[in-house]
Amino acid sequence: MNGKIIPDEQIKKLIELADWAPTHGRTEPWRFFVYTGAALKQFAIAHADIYWQHTPEDKRTTTAFENLQHTTDNVSHLIIATMKRGTNPKIPKLEEIAATSAAMDNILLGATALGISSFWSTGGMTHHPALKEHLQLSEEDLVMGLIYLGYSDEAAKEGKRQVPVTEKAIWK
Repeated sequence: MNGKIIPDEQIKKLIELADWAPTHGRTEPWRFFVYTGAALKQFAIAHADIYWQHTPEDKRTTTAFENLQHTTDNVSHLIIATMKRGTNPKIPKLEEIAATSAAMDNILLGATALGISSFWSTGGMTHHPALKEHLQLSEEDLVMGLIYLGYSDEAAKEGKRQVPVTEKAIWK
């Protein structure tokens, strides 16, 4: 990503697309934390600090810490997607996770349609309880991923898959 800023209106449109994801029982479990500007850099520093404080000394590295501090250097916006667990016991947690994933995919597809580069990350401390605490989420809620958004000077690379689609669909 090259650091060029995406207009907030386009990010709002992406979130509106996300809001149309399928959802069982109309629970709409997706929630988004949107970072841009100074808050974006502050999050990167906080993310690195969470890594340093909550990773055992024998497993943490200065390189990983410094990389986390700079993950947003050329990013326009960061959307942290979370799943807010509903109270209806008839809705399985898996379906809330699937609905939130669909909302995230809507953001990614919309970004591609707008010529915006995107990256869905589950790295760093994404699934660590300390990040959930930092975001003030409830115990049953989940951080689903970090979506980095920006512009790129490079053309989009052609997608590739490991297994051909013909081996993934069974026709009867």
